[in-house]
Amino acid sequence: MFAIHFYEKNISVLSQCLRRIPEVDESIRIKGRNGKVVDVIQIEENKYQVQVVLEKLIKKELLLKDDKKKRR
Repeated sequence: MFAIHFYEKNISVLSQCLRRIPEVDESIRIKGRNGKVVDVIQIEENKYQVQVVLEKLIKKELLLKDDKKKRR
């Protein structure tokens, strides 16, 4: 088992114990977001730091209230 720490721009995104180490350019899904592995760095014998680039979240626009309705 390996301790894998996923980082995006030096911000910790996820830490997991995995049996397999992710490879560079591998597609990955973290917290419902798709991404790619950019770099894998071995810190200790069983600790790895993985740099990922996640796709940007698209925020939905809020619906505007219709204040033109008649009030009773």
